[in-house]
Amino acid sequence: MPKRILVVDDELASLKQVSVQLSSHYDLALAKSGYMALRICEQERPDLILLDVEMKEMNGFDVIARIRQNPALERIPVIFLTGHRSAEVEIKALLSGAMDFITKPVNKDILFHRIEMHLKYSAYQSYLDSAVKELENSIVLSFAELIECRDKNTGGHLLRTSRYMEILSRELLQAGLFTDELTPHEVDMMIRGVLFHDIGKIGISDAYLNKSGTLSPQEYDEVKKHTLIGARIVESIYQRMPAQEYMKYAAMIAEGHHERYDGTGYPHGLSGDKIPLCCRIAAVVNVYDGCRTERPHRPVLTHEEACRIIMKGAGAEFDPIIVSVFGAISGKFAEVNLDMRPLAQV
Repeated sequence: MPKRILVVDDELASLKQVSVQLSSHYDLALAKSGYMALRICEQERPDLILLDVEMKEMNGFDVIARIRQNPALERIPVIFLTGHRSAEVEIKALLSGAMDFITKPVNKDILFHRIEMHLKYSAYQSYLDSAVKELENSIVLSFAELIECRDKNTGGHLLRTSRYMEILSRELLQAGLFTDELTPHEVDMMIRGVLFHDIGKIGISDAYLNKSGTLSPQEYDEVKKHTLIGARIVESIYQRMPAQEYMKYAAMIAEGHHERYDGTGYPHGLSGDKIPLCCRIAAVVNVYDGCRTERPHRPVLTHEEACRIIMKGAGAEFDPIIVSVFGAISGKFAEVNLDMRPLAQV
């Protein structure tokens, strides 16, 4: 499949020239303004952008600044095209985040080879990013398995919770809800971060975690401390690894996944929108899986029973908007639970 190249120039003659030079090699998208280019980028992610510097209304530097501010677009290689031959403009172009600088009129062979060079570099960078992410995910899953070794009653809980988080958060995103807080990037961070929500149980006595029976009020108070312990652990990791942005979300979720929408949860008694969105979503998926997991004091609840508990908690324990979306797609939760349930419960 040919690579998708976005060409941005407010001069029609320049657009036509580049189009003739490249159309036999690439799938081209043409934009006559910076605003049009940004709209195209929002609809489809091009593999590379050829961007004119001198344009009316929004020049090339303004366009690339907007692109670099968007996590979904910031890694797209940008090559500036301009009639200016000054070192000052070239340096400004490179400092703005452009990968290269080509002067007009454009030589076809130079343009083609520069594009190929940067496409290959971008592909290699994507490969490295994927390899690093795979390694990070392996480390995260190892943490998840370590945590679950401490609590014999929650086999598979963390992995299922991450899958539920993915389903529910992507559905909220698709529905256009919480637009100020929810983006595809945020969703990815939450999916990875939720795996750490119970890491604080490392600091809780086995006698409480694996007690066969109901906890006393004093014992329950000790177990509740896992939220603060977990937040401290993950915050410490994040301070040492600030490039791992998902750890910021992991810390928030570890601390706030037991907060309640009506303010009666723990550890801080936050209410409503004061509870971070990632924690409000995590609260729903955590309770669902808790209901669908066998506990010392009760058997596994059915999917219908778990849904009734969550629907009843709308506005009290849970964000009612999130509960409403959960109700519409709860069947997907049932499918995940069936696929990932421990063999002993099948």
